[in-house]
Amino acid sequence: MTADAPDYGALRLAAFLEALASRRAAPGGGAAAAVAVALGAALCAMAARASPRHVPDAGAVAQEADALSSRAVLLGGEDAAAYGRVLAARAAAPGAGAGPDGEGHGGALADTLSGAADVALAVAEIGERVARLAGDLARDGNPALRGDALTGAVLARAGVEAAGALVAIDLAGADDPRPALARTLLAAATASVARARAAAEPGGAWA
Repeated sequence: MTADAPDYGALRLAAFLEALASRRAAPGGGAAAAVAVALGAALCAMAARASPRHVPDAGAVAQEADALSSRAVLLGGEDAAAYGRVLAARAAAPGAGAGPDGEGHGGALADTLSGAADVALAVAEIGERVARLAGDLARDGNPALRGDALTGAVLARAGVEAAGALVAIDLAGADDPRPALARTLLAAATASVARARAAAEPGGAWA
């Protein structure tokens, strides 16, 4: 965690939501995506802890989910710090591609946008892993918590989609492989949600 990254994990939920709704530039979409992933991971941890008789390595799964949740929250703060650096670079280089499409960015601005994309991609990567864990838990874990596992998968996938969209925005116009990687992560997370839904709602309206 960089020195300028806020610790959103230390905030009460009401304080975080108030900050998110304020006119301040951060926290914003990236932090919200990271928190969505963290919530999904926390639900995975709960489902795993309730599944010791169903999942042989349930304890290890719960610990991994805890770690992923903590990492996602930290990345929410990293996103805020990275966006602050983008704003500073734009202010220092007026007219150097200040629009969101990424065209014409000067070197310093391009570097900060690339750094912001790295943070968002890390959120997407964690989200894809969380969605996969949730899909496994919905299928193999305690049946009483299938709805919770499904919710975890859906939240994680939402975080992957949001973070991937930010990657695409940050790198628009650049010849960079990261937007394609973000799309691959989204496809994998989507498949995990479908797997979780099939387990939680067999034959249901979403089947």
